[in-house]
Amino acid sequence: MTMTMRPRERLLFEGADWDFSTLQRIHDACEEIALGELGLDVYPNQIEVITSEQMLDAYSSTGMPLFYRHWSFGKHFAHHETFYRRGMRDLAYEIVINSSPCISYLMEENTATMQTLVTAHAAFGHNHFFKNNYLFKLWTDAEGILDYLDFAKGYITRCEERYGEAAVERTLDAAHALMSHGVHRYAGKTTIDLRQEEKRQQERRAHEEQMFNDLWRTVPVGKARKAGDIGLEKRRAALGLPQDNILYFLEKSAPRLQPWQREILRIVRHVAQYFHPQRQTKVMNEGTATFVHYQIMTRLHERGQISDGNFLEFLKSHANVVFQPSYDDRRFSGFNPYALGFAMMQDIERIVTNPTEEDRAWFPDIAGRGDAMAVLRDIWANYRDESFISQFLSPNMIRQLRLFHLYDDPEQTEGVLVSAIHNERGYLRIRRQLSREYDIGWTDPAIDIVDVDLAGDRRLLLQHIVMNGCYLQENDTKLVLQHLADLWGYDVLLQEIDSSSTVAREHAASPRKIVQ
Repeated sequence: MTMTMRPRERLLFEGADWDFSTLQRIHDACEEIALGELGLDVYPNQIEVITSEQMLDAYSSTGMPLFYRHWSFGKHFAHHETFYRRGMRDLAYEIVINSSPCISYLMEENTATMQTLVTAHAAFGHNHFFKNNYLFKLWTDAEGILDYLDFAKGYITRCEERYGEAAVERTLDAAHALMSHGVHRYAGKTTIDLRQEEKRQQERRAHEEQMFNDLWRTVPVGKARKAGDIGLEKRRAALGLPQDNILYFLEKSAPRLQPWQREILRIVRHVAQYFHPQRQTKVMNEGTATFVHYQIMTRLHERGQISDGNFLEFLKSHANVVFQPSYDDRRFSGFNPYALGFAMMQDIERIVTNPTEEDRAWFPDIAGRGDAMAVLRDIWANYRDESFISQFLSPNMIRQLRLFHLYDDPEQTEGVLVSAIHNERGYLRIRRQLSREYDIGWTDPAIDIVDVDLAGDRRLLLQHIVMNGCYLQENDTKLVLQHLADLWGYDVLLQEIDSSSTVAREHAASPRKIVQ
């Protein structure tokens, strides 16, 4: 038997140990493959090595550096630390920040193999996706986010010193409760230059000191007038209604908020907008990074830059990352985005390079194209999870994942119906239903501010359009509506409108009196 030995001098490292010169060699080798062979386009990389405690801290503040203080971050830190110390939960090998430069945090406890995997995954896979996907281009400012977070942290600290920690905390609590309703969801809004926000904040404050809100000056304070005294359309137009960005409306129109409170709402709103694309691209983002790290690690092994032992270590970690429990497994909690995304990326690569007749019928535009990376780069740039799955989930993938669709018919007293099986109609239905699970327009409650009773008690009216028979959860609605009432300063009423356009449920809240 003849054994071919790879030259030891070509190895990037030996064993598990590493130092910073090793990390530099790893980065350069990954970069050569990522840019030269895969054709990736990335922001400049900044790699930082942190401890497990620092990783826990990053977990707690949603992975963002320079974040302002809030009690919920400490709560999350204690929760994650307890499970980690008891061995009941692992930490992520990395956290990556969508900024320019793109910051990748590596845990110092990682082996050299894991540092290579993490660099390939985060510094090149996620980095490319952040820079090129249309949602991130439309909604985020990678150049300015770090400067803006530094400004936000300093601003909230100054507010705590001037107005008291309790007052600032109440405002942040309310803003965080409404954070998921603090984003612009539709194209047409211009991307904000976050680097200029501090200057604009100073200009806004100077302007507010000279001006007053003419709309609220003209609101009568005496007896309520009839509804006809103020035209509905004119009133809505003046307030920009209907409005689905609740934090934006409060920031601009809440009559009792102080200028510093409006600025805090603006800060929370900008942070929510920053994360908005990530909510819509979890499968694609993780699938892209996993596919990229698999390609880079495989090429490093083929080139003799990592040993067989290191490659086996990588494969074990990779298998854990893409593990998908079956539906009857106690560990099942939905689709693992790494598993689904990576499987679909590999399937697209197969369709492009080695298609079947079925693939040619379902995907005539890409089947047999030959250049898999060109097709994948185009997909990574122009799709989000919902459209990606609805366009590229193949019958082959549905069979491999053993997907099926169940329908719970309210007319049936026992059991559920299997409404989609593995035939052409079933494939289409399964693909359509799975894509809806990743469509925030389908999964998030559609809540709009529709009117304000300016002539009467100034009550704020909101409406929730009930989709698919899903009403709001009573307890959560009560708590969030209370925060909304506190920020608005007057009563709020939320109506749930069913499929017949009638008011099915109502929820009300009044502002709390704050004891100083």
